[in-house]
Amino acid sequence: MNTNPMDAVSGAEPTAAPTWRQETLTQRVTGFFLRDRRAMVGMILLVVMLFAAFVGPRLVPYEPDQPNVRNRFAAPSWSHWMGTDRSGRDLLSRVLAGASISFRVAIGAALLALLIGAPLGAVTSYIGGLVDDVTQRCMDAIIAFPARLLAIVLVVLMGPSVVSLWFAIAFSSIPRYARIIRGSVLDQKEREYVEAAHAIGEGRLAILFLYILPNVLPPLAVQVTLDFASAVTVEASLSFLGLGLVPPTISWGGLLNDAQQWLEEAPWLAIFPGAALALTVLSFVLIGDAIRDHLDPRTRRRGGMR
Repeated sequence: MNTNPMDAVSGAEPTAAPTWRQETLTQRVTGFFLRDRRAMVGMILLVVMLFAAFVGPRLVPYEPDQPNVRNRFAAPSWSHWMGTDRSGRDLLSRVLAGASISFRVAIGAALLALLIGAPLGAVTSYIGGLVDDVTQRCMDAIIAFPARLLAIVLVVLMGPSVVSLWFAIAFSSIPRYARIIRGSVLDQKEREYVEAAHAIGEGRLAILFLYILPNVLPPLAVQVTLDFASAVTVEASLSFLGLGLVPPTISWGGLLNDAQQWLEEAPWLAIFPGAALALTVLSFVLIGDAIRDHLDPRTRRRGGMR
């Protein structure tokens, strides 16, 4: 049973967490997406792209690597909704296959940065002193390097693979999570409920993870959505430069790289992968902006409409 540390200090009977809290949270999240047009549009776009990435490849009639030299550079038609490439391969199948790769890389990189950066910032800021100072100087050193250049160096050192892309993209995002959590923890650890938890004998780690962190999680939601968008673009840019996943693995950046020499003959080879990339990034940005404004009372408009 969850208890409030303030109850132990005041001598009152511990109060159990209300059983309807989860339902209320669900209603609040649902209401947020229904009231904010940006969040609604972003979520619709994201659901469509996720469906296309993980279900779409099973619905299309063509294999992404199935060539048909008699049908090279076919324009979009009922048979091939996005046309075909120089080998006669169906572009729709290849764009859907690239979507799966992009989401796998983005989800892995964003979660890896979150799982490393957030605990690092929380623990070091709560301990304070020399540990916090050294950690922050290391974070400053990472931020000093351009993110794209750092990702390129790490991919070259580790080799092209999904796992190496996770680490290469996540590495430059770790300081952002560490700083967000650090600032929030420094503010929260001076609050009365932390002093009350100390008074009832809770340990440092228990106070940090059970009482402080739940109160500093909302700012992370904005950063996670923006990091998803950033990870998608970084993966595409690395693949476009030939430093990402190698064929036969399909990615949107690789499709754009292949399309650049055929822009006059077959512009659809660049239009459709580029549109998929843009819509995916837009969905995350819209959701992130809506969450940021919702959490910031200074920018929140009356009624929550956008």
